[in-house]
Amino acid sequence: MESFSLILAIVVVTALAFDFTNGFHDTANAMATTISTGAMRPKVAVAMSAVLNLVGAFLSVEVANTISKGLVDEAGIRPEVIFAALVGAILWNLVTWLVGLPSSSSHALMGGLIGATIASAGVGAVHGDVLVTKVLIPAIAAPLVAGVAALLATRLTYSLGKKADGKASEKGYRAGQIASAGLVSLAHGTNDAQKTMGVITLALVAGGAVAPDSDPPTWVILSAGLAIALGTYLGGWRIIRTMGKGLTDLRPQQGFAAQTSAATVILASSHIGFSLSTTHSVSGSVMGAGLGRKGGVVRWSTATRMFVAWGLTLPAAALVGALAEYVTGFGSWGTAVVAVFLVASSAAIWKLSRREVVDHTNVNDADEAEPAGVVTTAMAAVTPPPAGGTATDEPSATIPAPAPVERRPSTTTTPV
Repeated sequence: MESFSLILAIVVVTALAFDFTNGFHDTANAMATTISTGAMRPKVAVAMSAVLNLVGAFLSVEVANTISKGLVDEAGIRPEVIFAALVGAILWNLVTWLVGLPSSSSHALMGGLIGATIASAGVGAVHGDVLVTKVLIPAIAAPLVAGVAALLATRLTYSLGKKADGKASEKGYRAGQIASAGLVSLAHGTNDAQKTMGVITLALVAGGAVAPDSDPPTWVILSAGLAIALGTYLGGWRIIRTMGKGLTDLRPQQGFAAQTSAATVILASSHIGFSLSTTHSVSGSVMGAGLGRKGGVVRWSTATRMFVAWGLTLPAAALVGALAEYVTGFGSWGTAVVAVFLVASSAAIWKLSRREVVDHTNVNDADEAEPAGVVTTAMAAVTPPPAGGTATDEPSATIPAPAPVERRPSTTTTPV
């Protein structure tokens, strides 16, 4: 029978809170393109995604084992270290959600775990080879592979459907987009829910509740699946808006290509135990699909902010995790201080988010304040528009009419 201490119970609850934030933070990965193209209504889309996230949590434990057995040395970990790591991950998730940036919840979790572990047991407690091969390399490769695959798939889709009836083809692609969105949701549950399972299992091992090298218990799998499903159902509408409308303007053909490419990359990575970022994969595929359509462009100003957030995720979460671990080192009162700080910070971020509410009623509203950017404007100028453009696409629409000439009486005559 598993024995629980108070700190272990706090760690489990905090881990499930992180899983909840992971759910609403990453809903955009599965449903942003489906919602932005109108293939599904927003509330229906997130409900379907929540159910499939729960199902996906039961499909594999390979990624959970990477977190619980491979990334850090179990012997040098205390439950307080896991708690500190989760504090760093949760706060980074909430900050990036507030500003609507699709950052990686997976990397936030691993960054917090690395920072807290180094603060507690030193650099040697982190397995560098696992960090490089199963975290850093996939972080770089995933968006590139998914982006190229989506670009090629989009071009192939438009090429094959060139002679097809427009309305019938679009209707078919909307149906295909719903199926591919379901596949991404299933993949997200398979990959991301496992990370919380791995953290809880690592805490249970550190607290002596289960034996070392154990797989996640059934109750851990179920609770992690339910937490991420609940967070997904609530919907991270701010990030859905950025992913669906802020990066590029997608049509059903592009949405289908983007989601299918991302799902393939995520499921393949989950099978071999790579702790992949679904955010990186889906963002890369969305940008690839945007560039794959003739006349389509990517809003690089938004993409640049997103890239900066990706680069800051690991070190920022690691720094917060290390500081939290330092404070918990003072004993029970230190752990209490960190817990109060986490709750107060989360409440403050939520209150700030109420100043500009984004929900299912306005998630598809375009952000008119977002500039097109120099690169996007240049690409749009040299790329022919797609067939079926409006009258404003014609060159004559851009030529100003000559201004009327005002004749004034003149007292002198000048020969011409």
